[in-house]
Amino acid sequence: MAHRSMFYRSAVAWPLLTLGLAAQGATIDEIVVKGDLREGRLLDLPVSVTVIDDSVIRGRSATHLEEVLNIAPNVNFSSGASRSRFFQIRGIGERGQFVEPLNPSVGVILDGVDLTGAATAATLFDIEQVEIFRGPQGTRYGANAHAGLIVLQSRAPTAEPEALLEVDAGNYGTRRFAAAVSGPLAGETLTGRLSAQHFQSDGFMKNRFLGVSDTEEKDELTLRGRLRWLASDSTTVDLSLARIEIDNGYDSFTLDNSRNTLSDEPGFDRQDMTLASLRVEVATAAGFAIEGTAAIARSDLDYGFDEDWTFAGIHPFGFQSFDRYDRDRDTRSLELRLVSDPSGRLFDDRSDWIVGVYHHRNEEDLERIRTSPTRVRTFASEFETRRTSIFGQLDTALSDSVTLSTGLRYERRKADYEDSAAVTFSPSENLWGGRVGLEWLTGRDTLVYGNVSRGYKAGGFNTDGSLDADLRLYDSEYVWNYELGVKSSLLDGALSTRLAVFYMDRRDQQVGTSLVRERDDGSSEFIAFVGNAAEGRNYGLELELDYRATERLNLVANLGLLRTEFRDFVNSAGEDLDGRDQPHAPRYQFHLAADYRFDGGFYARIEAEGRDDFFFSGSHQEQAGSYELLHARAGWRGERIELALWGRNLTDKDYEVRGFGGFGNDPRDGYAVGRYTQFGAPRSYGLSARLTL
Repeated sequence: MAHRSMFYRSAVAWPLLTLGLAAQGATIDEIVVKGDLREGRLLDLPVSVTVIDDSVIRGRSATHLEEVLNIAPNVNFSSGASRSRFFQIRGIGERGQFVEPLNPSVGVILDGVDLTGAATAATLFDIEQVEIFRGPQGTRYGANAHAGLIVLQSRAPTAEPEALLEVDAGNYGTRRFAAAVSGPLAGETLTGRLSAQHFQSDGFMKNRFLGVSDTEEKDELTLRGRLRWLASDSTTVDLSLARIEIDNGYDSFTLDNSRNTLSDEPGFDRQDMTLASLRVEVATAAGFAIEGTAAIARSDLDYGFDEDWTFAGIHPFGFQSFDRYDRDRDTRSLELRLVSDPSGRLFDDRSDWIVGVYHHRNEEDLERIRTSPTRVRTFASEFETRRTSIFGQLDTALSDSVTLSTGLRYERRKADYEDSAAVTFSPSENLWGGRVGLEWLTGRDTLVYGNVSRGYKAGGFNTDGSLDADLRLYDSEYVWNYELGVKSSLLDGALSTRLAVFYMDRRDQQVGTSLVRERDDGSSEFIAFVGNAAEGRNYGLELELDYRATERLNLVANLGLLRTEFRDFVNSAGEDLDGRDQPHAPRYQFHLAADYRFDGGFYARIEAEGRDDFFFSGSHQEQAGSYELLHARAGWRGERIELALWGRNLTDKDYEVRGFGGFGNDPRDGYAVGRYTQFGAPRSYGLSARLTL
């Protein structure tokens, strides 16, 4: 407990000790949140949200979403692939996907396009900001935002011509080339932006059997294009296009939990995605604006791994198998909103309002191929979901300082599933969620709020042919979230504080678990599936501090405290987990950062982050260890040129981002039950150059 308390104290006390520094007129820049139903200042929104802007992304030398999530309190991720594409907020969220169709808890949206469950494509070059909404977004997004929502906004075209070029080089064969150009195409009415990035790395593992060091290589190409057309004084049209090609290796797990693999068939993690969105905004004379968005994403996700993690001949009786999951995914959505303006307020000019309709359709075709020396087993499935929603929100001023906010979303969900094992399901559900909240503006720069919100996630089915009949279906999950928060701008705008405390009551909690069944050769078959626990409890605190101590020095401190527990849950191994922590829910997380600008254009940034240990799963007792990481960046910035040295995980800490237990995979010890983990990135460093024209 002493170890844990030390970081509680440091995360809170470190920036507060500097409050005696003279701010000298320095203020925090205003942050606008764009991913909510209505744009607004960060300090005015009565929700717990973290905004990570372009300056922070570049300050961390980050190229992918997984490299910035540790900034946000009570946000975690799981790997099990070359990049993390599944996330957990306040202890709720999926950790991977194999055969079973997935109903996500944390949504991911890029320029209006749904990337949920496919966030390997969430690369960060030319992204203006990342917004992380914590807690159920039942009104905003419905079933795919049961725990929260991550929204990425790419940079919009500029009215003035601009161009930039970036180059990185680092250890482990890291190299990155990126460029962007933006400006007017037809006077002031049509502007455009085009950006491209190619990122490559050899990865952090060595394959001792093959004698190579690039079986976890990363090869990621991102192309983005945007057009903005001012069609008239009242109409704006935005078109976003992107092509993202991921061709990464996947060779992460070892029998001895090291960075030295023995696979004779290293895996891969590929994703080719084409996405597009069209957004139209029309201001009318009727007291409201019309906002319409159409989005489409077509993806090929091809994921495979050496299931035995070894080579033929390591043991006379060892099994050999390669497991491949090839998915074709097609996602389409349409949304139409009517958003009131000041002239269209209701109820004696006191109520702003929003009403909307939404339709989402997702088609996913899977082909699974398991190859061993003696046989090839194939499995195919087709899965389609259709979600149609109506929603609305009403914000009513009860007085000059108190506002009542109410929101409601009703959703009709249908699904169709069939596979080559003659398993079919066609469930349909009616679901609803929403929020009721009070906001109290106690002064010019302090907002106190309280919310009660309801989130939901659809039920589903498990499709593995060897599962028992009573394990096939699972029910919908609902969560009631009770939240109190305070947001303030203090010291004449030099200090921004955001505090939220929450309690989440989960009903029919969906739990990812697994069965382990013995094969004929004595090895173990790992079967992942989803079931329901009776109830769950998640509660905690989130604190974010931004302090512009002087014109030169900026300090940041974020802290998340989280307590989770199962209620009335016995897992597939027969263990009673009543009162045990839920998976991927560390009891504390912290992030500290300091930026300092020296004379002559020089600057330095140092960051520390850490989190408590946490359970990997609800099907066994294995845990990831607690850890602390140190990052730094130092450089020189001129009028057009920037040069920087950067380093991540400077102490070369081994930390775990995915883990399994309850089964054995080593034939040399008779497949004794073991603990197997995947490590995050080791110490990495490099040089960056940026040219702005």
